[in-house]
Amino acid sequence: MNIDVDVTAIIDGYSQGYFLMADDDDVLGWYSSNQRTLIPLDERFRYPKSLQRVLNQNRFSVKINRAFESVCHGCADRETTWISEELQQVYLALYKAGYAYSFETWQGNELAGGILGIAIGGVFIGESMFYRISNGSKTAMVKLVEHLRNRGYMLFDAQLQNPHLERFGSYIIKPSEYRLLLRTAIKKQCNFL
Repeated sequence: MNIDVDVTAIIDGYSQGYFLMADDDDVLGWYSSNQRTLIPLDERFRYPKSLQRVLNQNRFSVKINRAFESVCHGCADRETTWISEELQQVYLALYKAGYAYSFETWQGNELAGGILGIAIGGVFIGESMFYRISNGSKTAMVKLVEHLRNRGYMLFDAQLQNPHLERFGSYIIKPSEYRLLLRTAIKKQCNFL
């Protein structure tokens, strides 16, 4: 399936605080949330103590965009998913235009897990994450936060809250607060790579 993607319009939508999702019938649409979820990039970021042992053992190496399409497929490979074939094509177009990234963990030559996201200015919008090897996506989360801090990012938008993200210190803000933060952060010039 090849679709024509207007990258400028997509980035404009994300820059205004919307995000794309497919519904149960695979119809792609723009959404917003009454409670926006952020991953802290400061001392509020935390992770399970058991993960520290994994990090200390250096079980995984980190790569960016080594297997972008595999990460898209991994994120979409669920019983119920908002990442339709069409949305995967949108992500691929954003990747080719330099906006979408896969932040990956590898164990040897095997993709262990990853996070799919969109970077605009000083904002990283986490679209989804997955793992194939235990702790693959959790390690990716810790290493991504370190990466975003080192690159000077202001905002790590996780869109919607869930129990998994709460373990990393994610928190909810009002849409009005989010839009203010977003307007400031997208003006910042950060390079993801």
